[in-house]
Amino acid sequence: MKISLTRPIKIIMLGAGGTGAYAAPHIYRLLHTLPRPVRFIIADGDSVEEKNLIRQNFINADLGENKAKILAERYATAFGMDIEYIPEFIEDDNKLFEIVQPYESGPPDYIREISILIGAVDNNRSRQICHRVFMKTRELIYIDSGNGEYTGQVACGIRRNSRSHFKPIGDLYPDVLLDIDKLPTELSCAEAAVSAPQSITANIMAATAIVSYIYNILVLGSIEVRNITFSTESIHMKPEIIRRKQKRKKAA
Repeated sequence: MKISLTRPIKIIMLGAGGTGAYAAPHIYRLLHTLPRPVRFIIADGDSVEEKNLIRQNFINADLGENKAKILAERYATAFGMDIEYIPEFIEDDNKLFEIVQPYESGPPDYIREISILIGAVDNNRSRQICHRVFMKTRELIYIDSGNGEYTGQVACGIRRNSRSHFKPIGDLYPDVLLDIDKLPTELSCAEAAVSAPQSITANIMAATAIVSYIYNILVLGSIEVRNITFSTESIHMKPEIIRRKQKRKKAA
């Protein structure tokens, strides 16, 4: 699928933990080289804890600080970009829909921006919100990442003219839409202290897949991979490629 190489870009990343914290610096580095208007907004209501230092991209000096704030201030400043972050969990359909919407008005030569939503969350309730918003939008690119200790997947849904050209994570893995878990703000202190086992390598591999999607979309202007599964144990990443049928040439 072809993507415009001239339209302004707005990326919204939900989640600044295991995967998002590793993806963020590379996304900033990539965006600041593009010859067009770019925005990168990170949203997360969590603060850095000592346990996060084991496998997330934070250091001792970050302890107690909001994760989205730390990443935005550190890397936006390093690459001379505007600092944009939301220090809270996005747990409402309407709020997320408003955030991902492109600007509708501007000067006569205004070009409508491309919105890219990155789901780097660790619960399916948040994915369900992203899915509903994706299906409601006229145009949106939605990249979702999820992983366990050694394996995971990253899926890219693409919506244009109110039609899904690439299926989102909820359509590729329907169990995501059936799973009943809790949103981050609904967890008790005891529940929040217990997290699913993940490894630093799985987080980094998931982040690499996300950045690869972003690079192909924004730099190459083309994406043919809708889903990636990976394993850090076998050091393997497997893409599912959408192969378009070539149109037959009309007989002379």
